[in-house]
Amino acid sequence: MKTVPRMPGAREVPSAATLKHVAERAGVSPITVSRALNKPAMVSADLRDRVRLAVDELGYVQNRVAGALASASSPVIPVVVPSLSNAVFVETIQGIQEVVQRAGFQLLLGNTEYDLDREHAWISTFLGWSPPGLILAGTRHQPRTRALIERWGRPVVEIMEVGAKPIDMNVGLSHGAAGAAMARHLLERGHANLLFAGCRIAEDYRAGQRFRGFDRALASFGAARRPPLTRNVPSSPALGGDMLVEALRLDPPPGAIFYANDDLAVGAILRAQREGIAVPGRVAIAGFNGLDISGLVTPGLTTIVSPRRAIGRIGAEKLLGAIEVGSPKVRRVDVGFELIVRGST
Repeated sequence: MKTVPRMPGAREVPSAATLKHVAERAGVSPITVSRALNKPAMVSADLRDRVRLAVDELGYVQNRVAGALASASSPVIPVVVPSLSNAVFVETIQGIQEVVQRAGFQLLLGNTEYDLDREHAWISTFLGWSPPGLILAGTRHQPRTRALIERWGRPVVEIMEVGAKPIDMNVGLSHGAAGAAMARHLLERGHANLLFAGCRIAEDYRAGQRFRGFDRALASFGAARRPPLTRNVPSSPALGGDMLVEALRLDPPPGAIFYANDDLAVGAILRAQREGIAVPGRVAIAGFNGLDISGLVTPGLTTIVSPRRAIGRIGAEKLLGAIEVGSPKVRRVDVGFELIVRGST
């Protein structure tokens, strides 16, 4: 297909699929496509499936601006995150908001709950409003989602981690390097039989990246390695305490536990106090994120600080720059991290 004129910052892409293209691919009339998308109860399940398959194959996006938002006066920037209950993403959104509101934009927020199907649904909906750019938390997407975004062709920033093959621009940190840094710290402190503990690592793949970095570092030092202790439920301080008790029943018990986040680690420290478990005497405890509460417990929690507000701010600045003047020369920014050592290790 021929290419279409690009807005500043857009990548050259094939011309967008239309309702007529979807109808031809599905072997139905345009009115049937419209009904399947807007009033699905009016068509059979077989027709809905044929239309949805054609939509996915062609990367078709409904132009909602022509309808409900035709009179909207404020430009919008969609932001898709995996959680709105996690303080990490709340602070990241705050960093984004500080920048985009000064530029006259408003945010549209989508919460995926770590569900990639839900991410695809949010992005499909948001692109229908024809925004000038998009911010996504993470670099892992379904192939159909990545294809949809690439066909759309406008500026995109993926934030939170640095990825090997970002769609467009990328701002974050190396979670593998962070895991390795914690492993080195715990080994240098003389702790043995180190254990990584986290929740929903398959969905929270950044925690999985930290574990793999942690594990690789243990291997490089010739230290004992073991599978992570995991639970397939959302993390919480109470769960961190339960996982501490479970970990200490292992043979051999860990000399130190690196929790996937500060919520779990703080809960472990509080549980240790109630159970009379010496920290770090019997077991050292460390976390990740650098939440304020990590410095308020006793002993203070050793943690890795992720500059989440800065990630949001820099990501938003990159996006607005691409919207206004075109793609930047520096398309990837590694913001790094800081290891804060306190009494828990």
